[in-house]
Amino acid sequence: MQHNKVINLRLAIERLNGLIIHPGETFSYWKQIGKPTRSKGYVEGMLLSQGRVTAGVGGGLCQLSNLLYWMTLHTPLTVTERHRHSYDVFPDSNRTQPFGSGATCFYNYLDLQIANRTQQPFQLHVYLTDTHLAGEWRSDMPPTRTYVIIEKEHEILPSIWGGYERKNELYRDVYTLEGEWVEQEWLTQNRAYLMYEPLLPKG
Repeated sequence: MQHNKVINLRLAIERLNGLIIHPGETFSYWKQIGKPTRSKGYVEGMLLSQGRVTAGVGGGLCQLSNLLYWMTLHTPLTVTERHRHSYDVFPDSNRTQPFGSGATCFYNYLDLQIANRTQQPFQLHVYLTDTHLAGEWRSDMPPTRTYVIIEKEHEILPSIWGGYERKNELYRDVYTLEGEWVEQEWLTQNRAYLMYEPLLPKG
């Protein structure tokens, strides 16, 4: 599945790399990529559905939408549509980003859309290395702000169905390039059912 995911990511990247969002335009993940089908070269990759790991044509493209969402949170671009998995499948071992900082996708109704409400164009650059999926947003104007994503109100609570639910809220702190704090912006609220035992023994 991991090898097939690379094939699917490479095909999707061909449709996205170099894309320019001009002022006033809105980018749609699925409108740009189109339906991932076998006739286009897509193969079966890993999908997460209802908290279960399955296989499906085009599987693995959520890794790309996750990256685009995380990158966009560090720019003045505006996310106008984003979805999160309703199940949290993996525990926090080696987690480097706050819970709920990704964006799931499913053709054609779970989309990621990004609006350019600034006065400057932004170009998307995404690529694969031997070991990683990487990317950046580029512009013809230098940045004036930096961003730090933080979480608040994080809770893991027992649920009436016998398992656990997890929730939090994401915010971003906005700073000048000199490091002066400007403001804190609310981003989103996340809620998911846990598919693992949260009280794991040490080790």
